[in-house]
Amino acid sequence: MNHTFKQHIIFDLDDTLIHCNKYFGLVLGEFFELMHHWLGAGTFTTDEIRQKQIDIDVERVSRTGFSSGNFPKSLIETYRFFCRKLGRPVRSEEELELNKLGLSVYERDVEPYPGMVETLETLQKDGHRLYLYTGGETKIQQRKIDQMKLSDYFGDRIYITQHKNEATLENILQSGAFDRICTWMIGNSLRTDVAPALSAGLNSIYIRQDNEWAFNMVELKQKPDSSFYTISSIEEIPGIVERKVQEEQKQRALN
Repeated sequence: MNHTFKQHIIFDLDDTLIHCNKYFGLVLGEFFELMHHWLGAGTFTTDEIRQKQIDIDVERVSRTGFSSGNFPKSLIETYRFFCRKLGRPVRSEEELELNKLGLSVYERDVEPYPGMVETLETLQKDGHRLYLYTGGETKIQQRKIDQMKLSDYFGDRIYITQHKNEATLENILQSGAFDRICTWMIGNSLRTDVAPALSAGLNSIYIRQDNEWAFNMVELKQKPDSSFYTISSIEEIPGIVERKVQEEQKQRALN
């Protein structure tokens, strides 16, 4: 590929390249069982418990960023809320069990989405420069990166941040040699991937996932003035990038 048309492609990690949300779903399943066992099977519905946990979780993450303490604390606060509603005492041993359960989500081995390796290898082979931009704590995210051997594709171009927003993306863009016209942000979060990318004038690919985390879902207020695509599989990415490059080549040839 002509060096002139090399693209800078920034990938999100969790639920873009590797599974994440499904592990939280498994832990929440255990949490609901414990709640029904402790509080009484017919006292509250799973939907009631789930909605309260979502409200608490989203509020905490919005306030403090991607901290590993947020999820277990959301379980404990949800438990306390329903104990108060019942007039039931809060028990420290139950809170300890919930804290341990919540933290267990970060200890699981991760799995790539189908086509992750092939997609990254194709883009790398086509001469594009790949970057990884992920929200979370360094130790937790680095373990996933090492387990998936992702530095083979991203080298030292890896950014781990607790606050993934417009300001953080802008700092990354200004710290590197990014030509925004040929820079892409790819991820599953409308809030932390797509909206900041559109504000920064980047190309963006939104990977729509089933059962998306409520925190990630926001209405896009900004009309894209750059290329914006919605897909359901990372395997579609190389074709989209290639077509965009070919369009640019034709446009420049006409000029």
